[in-house]
Amino acid sequence: MTPPAAVAGRNNTSRGAIFTMLAMLGFASMDTITKWMVADYPIGQMMWVRYGIFCLFAWFVVRHRGLRAALRSNRPGLQLGRALLAVVESAVFVLAFRYLPLADTHAVAATSPLIVIALGVLFLGEKAGPARWAAVAAGFVGVLLIVRPGFRELDWPLLIPVVGAVLWGGYQILIRLCSRTDTPETTLVWSAFVAFGATTLVGPLQWRWPDATGWALLVAIALLGALAHYALIKALDYAEAGAVQPYSYTLLVFVTILGIIVFGDIPDHWTLAGAAVIVASGLYTWHHERQAGR
Repeated sequence: MTPPAAVAGRNNTSRGAIFTMLAMLGFASMDTITKWMVADYPIGQMMWVRYGIFCLFAWFVVRHRGLRAALRSNRPGLQLGRALLAVVESAVFVLAFRYLPLADTHAVAATSPLIVIALGVLFLGEKAGPARWAAVAAGFVGVLLIVRPGFRELDWPLLIPVVGAVLWGGYQILIRLCSRTDTPETTLVWSAFVAFGATTLVGPLQWRWPDATGWALLVAIALLGALAHYALIKALDYAEAGAVQPYSYTLLVFVTILGIIVFGDIPDHWTLAGAAVIVASGLYTWHHERQAGR
Protein backbone atom coordinates (compact mmCIF):
# COMPACT_ATOMS: atom_id res chain seq x y z
CA MET A 1 0.00 0.00 0.00
CA THR A 2 1.29 3.47 -0.87
CA PRO A 3 1.80 5.49 2.33
CA PRO A 4 -0.77 8.28 2.52
CA ALA A 5 1.93 10.79 3.37
CA ALA A 6 3.74 9.95 0.16
CA VAL A 7 0.65 10.45 -1.94
CA ALA A 8 -1.53 13.07 -0.34
CA GLY A 9 1.02 14.83 1.83
CA ARG A 10 2.24 17.12 -0.91
CA ASN A 11 0.59 20.52 -1.04
CA ASN A 12 2.35 22.73 -3.56
CA THR A 13 -0.19 25.14 -5.02
CA SER A 14 2.32 26.77 -7.38
CA ARG A 15 3.12 23.46 -9.06
CA GLY A 16 -0.56 22.58 -9.07
CA ALA A 17 -1.30 25.87 -10.85
CA ILE A 18 1.36 25.29 -13.51
CA PHE A 19 0.11 21.75 -14.22
CA THR A 20 -3.48 23.01 -14.31
CA MET A 21 -2.70 25.64 -16.93
CA LEU A 22 -0.75 23.11 -19.00
CA ALA A 23 -3.77 20.79 -18.78
CA MET A 24 -6.10 23.57 -19.90
CA LEU A 25 -3.89 24.34 -22.90
CA GLY A 26 -3.92 20.66 -23.84
CA PHE A 27 -7.70 20.41 -23.48
CA ALA A 28 -8.23 23.60 -25.50
CA SER A 29 -6.08 22.28 -28.34
CA MET A 30 -7.79 18.89 -28.22
CA ASP A 31 -11.26 20.45 -28.24
CA THR A 32 -10.39 22.68 -31.20
CA ILE A 33 -9.39 19.68 -33.32
CA THR A 34 -12.40 17.73 -32.04
CA LYS A 35 -14.82 20.43 -33.12
CA TRP A 36 -13.16 20.44 -36.54
CA MET A 37 -13.66 16.67 -36.92
CA VAL A 38 -17.00 16.03 -35.21
CA ALA A 39 -18.92 16.90 -38.37
CA ASP A 40 -17.20 14.07 -40.30
CA TYR A 41 -16.62 11.31 -37.74
CA PRO A 42 -18.90 9.66 -35.14
CA ILE A 43 -18.33 10.57 -31.49
CA GLY A 44 -17.86 6.92 -30.46
CA GLN A 45 -15.17 6.33 -33.05
CA MET A 46 -13.24 9.47 -32.10
CA MET A 47 -13.29 8.57 -28.41
CA TRP A 48 -12.32 4.93 -29.09
CA VAL A 49 -9.22 5.94 -31.04
CA ARG A 50 -8.41 8.63 -28.49
CA TYR A 51 -8.48 6.24 -25.53
CA GLY A 52 -6.67 3.51 -27.45
CA ILE A 53 -3.70 5.81 -27.92
CA PHE A 54 -4.18 7.03 -24.34
CA CYS A 55 -3.52 3.42 -23.24
CA LEU A 56 -0.19 3.43 -25.11
CA PHE A 57 0.73 6.74 -23.47
CA ALA A 58 -0.16 5.40 -20.02
CA TRP A 59 1.90 2.26 -20.59
CA PHE A 60 4.88 4.41 -21.65
CA VAL A 61 4.62 6.48 -18.46
CA VAL A 62 4.53 3.43 -16.15
CA ARG A 63 6.79 1.08 -18.13
CA HIS A 64 9.59 1.34 -15.53
CA ARG A 65 7.19 0.31 -12.78
CA GLY A 66 5.23 -2.25 -14.77
CA LEU A 67 1.63 -2.10 -15.92
CA ARG A 68 0.39 -4.74 -13.48
CA ALA A 69 1.92 -2.91 -10.52
CA ALA A 70 0.54 0.43 -11.68
CA LEU A 71 -2.97 -1.05 -11.90
CA ARG A 72 -2.95 -2.00 -8.21
CA SER A 73 -5.29 0.44 -6.53
CA ASN A 74 -6.26 0.79 -2.89
CA ARG A 75 -9.72 1.91 -4.02
CA PRO A 76 -10.50 0.15 -7.32
CA GLY A 77 -14.22 0.89 -7.14
CA LEU A 78 -13.54 4.61 -6.86
CA GLN A 79 -11.06 4.47 -9.74
CA LEU A 80 -13.56 2.57 -11.91
CA GLY A 81 -16.36 5.05 -11.24
CA ARG A 82 -14.08 8.03 -11.81
CA ALA A 83 -12.81 6.68 -15.14
CA LEU A 84 -16.33 5.92 -16.39
CA LEU A 85 -17.47 9.39 -15.36
CA ALA A 86 -14.65 10.85 -17.47
CA VAL A 87 -15.91 8.94 -20.53
CA VAL A 88 -19.44 10.30 -20.12
CA GLU A 89 -18.18 13.82 -19.48
CA SER A 90 -16.00 13.74 -22.59
CA ALA A 91 -18.88 12.49 -24.74
CA VAL A 92 -21.14 15.26 -23.43
CA PHE A 93 -18.68 17.97 -24.43
CA VAL A 94 -18.02 16.47 -27.85
CA LEU A 95 -21.79 16.50 -28.38
CA ALA A 96 -21.87 20.16 -27.35
CA PHE A 97 -19.22 21.00 -29.96
CA ARG A 98 -21.58 19.68 -32.63
CA TYR A 99 -24.19 22.33 -31.77
CA LEU A 100 -22.30 25.26 -30.21
CA PRO A 101 -19.26 27.40 -30.99
CA LEU A 102 -16.10 26.46 -29.12
CA ALA A 103 -15.93 29.57 -26.94
CA ASP A 104 -19.65 29.45 -26.12
CA THR A 105 -19.38 25.86 -24.93
CA HIS A 106 -16.48 26.61 -22.62
CA ALA A 107 -17.99 29.85 -21.40
CA VAL A 108 -21.01 27.96 -20.07
CA ALA A 109 -18.80 25.12 -18.79
CA ALA A 110 -16.67 27.62 -16.86
CA THR A 111 -19.12 27.30 -13.98
CA SER A 112 -17.26 24.09 -13.03
CA PRO A 113 -14.74 25.82 -10.70
CA LEU A 114 -17.63 26.98 -8.49
CA ILE A 115 -18.96 23.42 -8.51
CA VAL A 116 -15.55 21.99 -7.57
CA ILE A 117 -15.04 24.39 -4.67
CA ALA A 118 -18.52 23.62 -3.32
CA LEU A 119 -18.03 19.86 -3.67
CA GLY A 120 -14.53 20.10 -2.22
CA VAL A 121 -15.88 21.75 0.91
CA LEU A 122 -18.75 19.23 1.19
CA PHE A 123 -16.95 15.96 0.42
CA LEU A 124 -13.22 16.54 0.88
CA GLY A 125 -13.22 18.76 3.93
CA GLU A 126 -11.24 21.42 2.07
CA LYS A 127 -11.24 24.99 3.28
CA ALA A 128 -12.17 27.83 0.96
CA GLY A 129 -11.17 31.19 2.41
CA PRO A 130 -12.53 34.54 1.30
CA ALA A 131 -9.60 35.17 -1.07
CA ARG A 132 -10.13 31.90 -2.93
CA TRP A 133 -13.88 32.46 -3.22
CA ALA A 134 -13.28 36.04 -4.36
CA ALA A 135 -10.88 34.93 -7.08
CA VAL A 136 -13.27 32.30 -8.41
CA ALA A 137 -16.16 34.76 -8.26
CA ALA A 138 -14.10 37.32 -10.18
CA GLY A 139 -13.32 34.71 -12.79
CA PHE A 140 -17.01 33.92 -13.09
CA VAL A 141 -17.73 37.62 -13.59
CA GLY A 142 -15.30 37.46 -16.48
CA VAL A 143 -17.32 34.58 -17.91
CA LEU A 144 -20.51 36.62 -17.58
CA LEU A 145 -18.89 39.46 -19.49
CA ILE A 146 -18.22 37.04 -22.33
CA VAL A 147 -21.60 35.28 -22.32
CA ARG A 148 -23.65 38.41 -21.47
CA PRO A 149 -26.81 36.60 -20.34
CA GLY A 150 -29.97 38.47 -21.22
CA PHE A 151 -28.55 39.62 -24.54
CA ARG A 152 -28.95 36.27 -26.28
CA GLU A 153 -31.61 33.57 -26.52
CA LEU A 154 -31.21 30.49 -24.33
CA ASP A 155 -31.24 27.60 -26.80
CA TRP A 156 -31.49 24.03 -25.50
CA PRO A 157 -27.95 23.08 -26.64
CA LEU A 158 -26.62 25.47 -23.99
CA LEU A 159 -27.85 22.97 -21.41
CA ILE A 160 -25.39 20.35 -22.72
CA PRO A 161 -22.24 22.08 -21.40
CA VAL A 162 -24.07 22.77 -18.12
CA VAL A 163 -24.40 19.01 -17.64
CA GLY A 164 -20.79 18.64 -18.73
CA ALA A 165 -19.67 21.21 -16.16
CA VAL A 166 -21.34 19.28 -13.33
CA LEU A 167 -19.72 16.03 -14.50
CA TRP A 168 -16.34 17.75 -14.91
CA GLY A 169 -16.53 19.15 -11.39
CA GLY A 170 -17.38 15.74 -9.96
CA TYR A 171 -14.55 14.15 -11.93
CA GLN A 172 -11.97 16.50 -10.42
CA ILE A 173 -13.24 15.80 -6.91
CA LEU A 174 -12.87 12.06 -7.54
CA ILE A 175 -9.31 12.58 -8.82
CA ARG A 176 -8.45 14.33 -5.57
CA LEU A 177 -10.02 11.49 -3.57
CA CYS A 178 -7.98 8.95 -5.53
CA SER A 179 -4.80 10.94 -4.89
CA ARG A 180 -5.19 10.27 -1.18
CA THR A 181 -4.48 6.56 -1.60
CA ASP A 182 -3.13 6.01 -5.13
CA THR A 183 -0.24 7.48 -7.11
CA PRO A 184 -0.85 9.69 -10.18
CA GLU A 185 0.44 6.87 -12.38
CA THR A 186 -2.20 4.47 -11.03
CA THR A 187 -4.94 7.01 -11.67
CA LEU A 188 -3.58 7.59 -15.18
CA VAL A 189 -3.59 3.88 -16.04
CA TRP A 190 -7.13 3.39 -14.77
CA SER A 191 -8.25 6.46 -16.72
CA ALA A 192 -6.88 5.05 -19.95
CA PHE A 193 -7.78 1.37 -19.82
CA VAL A 194 -11.25 1.68 -18.30
CA ALA A 195 -12.18 4.37 -20.82
CA PHE A 196 -10.84 2.29 -23.70
CA GLY A 197 -12.84 -0.72 -22.53
CA ALA A 198 -16.02 1.35 -22.28
CA THR A 199 -15.64 2.99 -25.70
CA THR A 200 -14.85 -0.36 -27.32
CA LEU A 201 -18.54 -1.18 -26.87
CA VAL A 202 -19.52 1.55 -29.35
CA GLY A 203 -16.43 2.70 -31.27
CA PRO A 204 -16.11 -0.25 -33.71
CA LEU A 205 -19.85 -0.14 -34.45
CA GLN A 206 -19.60 3.48 -35.64
CA TRP A 207 -16.34 3.08 -37.57
CA ARG A 208 -15.75 5.31 -40.59
CA TRP A 209 -12.31 4.76 -42.12
CA PRO A 210 -10.24 7.99 -41.90
CA ASP A 211 -7.93 9.28 -44.61
CA ALA A 212 -4.30 10.22 -43.85
CA THR A 213 -5.27 13.65 -42.53
CA GLY A 214 -8.03 12.17 -40.44
CA TRP A 215 -5.63 9.69 -38.84
CA ALA A 216 -3.14 12.46 -38.07
CA LEU A 217 -5.82 14.55 -36.39
CA LEU A 218 -7.21 11.59 -34.43
CA VAL A 219 -3.72 10.81 -33.13
CA ALA A 220 -3.22 14.48 -32.24
CA ILE A 221 -6.50 14.50 -30.30
CA ALA A 222 -5.46 11.39 -28.41
CA LEU A 223 -1.98 12.64 -27.49
CA LEU A 224 -3.23 16.06 -26.42
CA GLY A 225 -5.95 14.48 -24.30
CA ALA A 226 -3.51 12.06 -22.67
CA LEU A 227 -1.02 14.80 -21.83
CA ALA A 228 -3.78 17.09 -20.54
CA HIS A 229 -5.29 14.40 -18.30
CA TYR A 230 -1.89 13.50 -16.89
CA ALA A 231 -1.14 17.17 -16.20
CA LEU A 232 -4.49 17.54 -14.41
CA ILE A 233 -3.86 14.40 -12.35
CA LYS A 234 -0.46 15.80 -11.35
CA ALA A 235 -2.04 19.18 -10.52
CA LEU A 236 -4.58 17.58 -8.18
CA ASP A 237 -1.85 15.45 -6.64
CA TYR A 238 0.10 18.58 -5.71
CA ALA A 239 -2.75 20.87 -4.64
CA GLU A 240 -6.27 20.91 -3.29
CA ALA A 241 -9.05 20.84 -5.86
CA GLY A 242 -10.33 24.25 -4.79
CA ALA A 243 -6.87 25.82 -4.83
CA VAL A 244 -6.30 25.30 -8.56
CA GLN A 245 -9.79 26.14 -9.79
CA PRO A 246 -9.15 29.81 -10.68
CA TYR A 247 -6.41 28.66 -13.03
CA SER A 248 -8.85 26.48 -14.92
CA TYR A 249 -10.44 29.67 -16.25
CA THR A 250 -7.42 29.96 -18.54
CA LEU A 251 -9.11 27.26 -20.64
CA LEU A 252 -11.57 29.91 -21.82
CA VAL A 253 -8.72 32.20 -22.78
CA PHE A 254 -6.99 29.43 -24.73
CA VAL A 255 -10.11 28.37 -26.67
CA THR A 256 -10.84 32.01 -27.52
CA ILE A 257 -7.37 32.41 -29.01
CA LEU A 258 -7.62 29.11 -30.90
CA GLY A 259 -11.10 30.06 -32.11
CA ILE A 260 -9.59 33.15 -33.73
CA ILE A 261 -6.77 31.21 -35.35
CA VAL A 262 -8.71 28.15 -36.56
CA PHE A 263 -12.30 29.28 -37.08
CA GLY A 264 -11.87 33.02 -37.57
CA ASP A 265 -14.11 33.85 -34.59
CA ILE A 266 -12.78 37.25 -33.56
CA PRO A 267 -13.90 38.20 -30.03
CA ASP A 268 -15.44 41.58 -29.33
CA HIS A 269 -14.32 44.01 -26.62
CA TRP A 270 -16.59 42.31 -24.03
CA THR A 271 -14.85 39.00 -24.60
CA LEU A 272 -11.42 40.59 -24.28
CA ALA A 273 -12.49 42.32 -21.05
CA GLY A 274 -13.81 39.06 -19.65
CA ALA A 275 -10.61 37.23 -20.55
CA ALA A 276 -8.58 39.92 -18.79
CA VAL A 277 -10.65 39.51 -15.62
CA ILE A 278 -10.24 35.73 -15.75
CA VAL A 279 -6.46 35.92 -16.08
CA ALA A 280 -6.26 38.54 -13.34
CA SER A 281 -8.25 36.35 -10.94
CA GLY A 282 -5.86 33.46 -11.50
CA LEU A 283 -2.79 35.63 -10.98
CA TYR A 284 -4.28 37.10 -7.82
CA THR A 285 -4.92 33.65 -6.37
CA TRP A 286 -1.42 32.51 -7.26
CA HIS A 287 0.09 35.56 -5.53
CA HIS A 288 -2.14 35.16 -2.47
CA GLU A 289 -1.35 31.46 -2.07
CA ARG A 290 2.39 32.16 -2.31
CA GLN A 291 2.16 34.89 0.33
CA ALA A 292 0.12 32.63 2.59
CA GLY A 293 2.65 29.82 2.10
CA ARG A 294 5.40 32.05 3.46
